[in-house]
Amino acid sequence: MSTSLLRPPSLLRLLGAWRAQDSAEPAYRQLAQALRMLVLDGRVGLNVRLPGERELAAALGLSRTTVAAAFDRLRDEGFLESRQGSGSVTRIPPGRAETAPGEIDTTTGGNLLNWTHAALPAAPGVARAYAHAVEALPAYLGDLGYDPLGIMVLRRAIAAHYERRGCPTSPDQIMVTNGAQQGFSLLLQWLAGPGDRVVIDHPTYHNAIQALQRAHVVPVPVGLPAQGWDVDAMEAAFRQTSPRFAYVIADFHNPTGRSMDPATRRALVAAAARSHTPLVVDETMVAMGLDFAPPPPVAMHDPSGRQVITLGSASKIFWGGLRVGWIRADVQTVAALGRLRTTMDMASPVVEQIAVAQLIDADVGLGERAGQLRGRRDHLLGLIADRLPHWRVESPAGGLSLWAELPRAEATALAALAESLGVRIAAGPRFGVSGAFERFLRLPFTLPEEQLAIGVERLVEADARLHARMPKGRDSLAMALDADRLI
Repeated sequence: MSTSLLRPPSLLRLLGAWRAQDSAEPAYRQLAQALRMLVLDGRVGLNVRLPGERELAAALGLSRTTVAAAFDRLRDEGFLESRQGSGSVTRIPPGRAETAPGEIDTTTGGNLLNWTHAALPAAPGVARAYAHAVEALPAYLGDLGYDPLGIMVLRRAIAAHYERRGCPTSPDQIMVTNGAQQGFSLLLQWLAGPGDRVVIDHPTYHNAIQALQRAHVVPVPVGLPAQGWDVDAMEAAFRQTSPRFAYVIADFHNPTGRSMDPATRRALVAAAARSHTPLVVDETMVAMGLDFAPPPPVAMHDPSGRQVITLGSASKIFWGGLRVGWIRADVQTVAALGRLRTTMDMASPVVEQIAVAQLIDADVGLGERAGQLRGRRDHLLGLIADRLPHWRVESPAGGLSLWAELPRAEATALAALAESLGVRIAAGPRFGVSGAFERFLRLPFTLPEEQLAIGVERLVEADARLHARMPKGRDSLAMALDADRLI
């Protein structure tokens, strides 16, 4: 398995104010805890090579002995693996590996409820679409099967889907990818390079942040206001930072669930056009409307696709195992991305493309699952209102999760303590840069109601333990360290 290298400047940004100066805890233990939480929270991925001890010590202003002791502690706990000549690579200790969404892991007796995945099981009709694809496959076997832009039947289906949503689109404006994440990686490689800036709404999808940081591209966060989007702030960021592009989730935003209204979409495209900033609009969640259907696509205000580049995916609406996504852009951009793609992989699997084409043509959306998700969302809202009334949570119009605001900046500490009590949650900093959103948690409502109830009860216990043993006024790092001692 290949490894990626996390350089000292990137690690320092992730660590933030990791050291509590008034703490009696030795520096090496504080550093080990901070690094451990970055791995557990997903802000540093697995199989990532950390900077060397001497290099990191110089960047942090510590002795090499201190950094070496922190690394030794993480190796003993199973969070680092070191090999001669290969450096120290992040790992998860045996028994802590992630389980499937909603699965309770009892392999180590821990009864761990994994509450981090905002995804659904396969939609009705997926098996039928695969059966149809296998039947249709012989017609494609006379060809080589290598088409970096995707098979035409799927490109036509996607273009027709945009037409139904009010955005004229030709199949030549569509490129099929292995999921929206590959589409974003292609656009990132094509549009930006190390040291360039990219404007993002803040918070945003955690894998997009990680992709930017691993490419050594600087994310420029523009905070989301209490409601909607701040287009004036976005335009100011366009003018002041000259970004290579802006990345926005306009439909049932991950993690907040909000949806951009038509007037804001129009204003955002106009602002981007004035500063010649390409807009990359992530529509991964567009089919996840619960209270209303999404407005027409942002791309409707730029049908040519020269200003607005759209990412789509079959994973959220149909099934995560269908690794099929797409890019909608102008014809020249699609052709350029197709040439770039051949340096990464040759094409998407044909069977999956045929299956997705049938599913898109059927245009069934969430169907009966929308009612089920609404019920789970409302059930979770009720549980939190009853058991954690000091938390602030608004009902999202769509998406797959709640964005819960805590009274204090303690999300990381709460996540550390909650895991020891059998529930794994995603703390807010996973969805921000420079340690932002310590007052927030993302809580998906995709689990069955009985598991949502278990998760809330374990959070109630973690919340009570955290505050019963910790004096008020402690900062989030000090609380995380104390939570680690309680664990």
